[in-house]
Amino acid sequence: MSEKFEGLLAQAVQLLQRIEAILPQPLSAPDWGAAIAWRYRKRASGHGVLEPVRHVAAIALDDLKEIEPQKEKIQRNTLQFVQGHPANNVLLTGARGTGKSSLIKACLNTYAKDGLRLIEVDKADLVDLPDIVDVCSGRPEKFMVFCDDLSFEEGEAGYKALKSILDGSVAAATPNVLIYATSNRRHLLPEYMKENLTYTHTEDGEVHPGEVVEEKISLSERFGLWVSFYPFSQDEYLAITAQWLSHFKVPAAEIEAARPEALVWALERGSRSGRVAYQFARDYAGRHHG
Repeated sequence: MSEKFEGLLAQAVQLLQRIEAILPQPLSAPDWGAAIAWRYRKRASGHGVLEPVRHVAAIALDDLKEIEPQKEKIQRNTLQFVQGHPANNVLLTGARGTGKSSLIKACLNTYAKDGLRLIEVDKADLVDLPDIVDVCSGRPEKFMVFCDDLSFEEGEAGYKALKSILDGSVAAATPNVLIYATSNRRHLLPEYMKENLTYTHTEDGEVHPGEVVEEKISLSERFGLWVSFYPFSQDEYLAITAQWLSHFKVPAAEIEAARPEALVWALERGSRSGRVAYQFARDYAGRHHG
């Protein structure tokens, strides 16, 4: 073999190595013992990785007040899942700051000892869900694929990807993977007044949605379990505030005295959500007991 040919061969090998370095690589399994939760992230090169979440929010189910019916449904479905019984993909919808995401995290903390794990996936990366499922399949753990604050605009690729995943899909056929999604929109897509004009009426008075409305409903109805959350009343807000103040070790006598401040705090923010109650409790506990 001539020196010239050997040189060309070496250059070709180097070129192939560079090409391989920039091509998307198959998703590799992480160290499953490193954490109970992971985030799926895309690198600039297009490589997907599962990054461990080192510090999961320490939220317990008992910390979440005034959402008992919703809590019962989510906890029951999750327990069925962990125990290996049939369970549903879940869509949690409703007002901001009412505990949708916190409830999922609390379930993770409650059942992590029983093998429950969580993988957070951004909606833009839902097209990669089959790769994630492949990595999880065959594992003894049960995985919640968590999509937070999920909503789509018209024509987004993730919409059809999620629809096919829920419908026929590789995820549905994998007994150790379920999708848990939260959204402020019940149907996950923007809705417009003009779409109401597409409804049709039959002679006996029945109302049928048009094709545009049917398309928007079709994604959310593929979730087997819908759980709705609603804005809190003043009394509910104060009860949640009291719970979080107690969580931060504020004495009971001070909790009662803090009610007027809690109401002003909510008024300034224009919301009586659970999130606002938690933020007030952190501020109050930090100022008075820091």
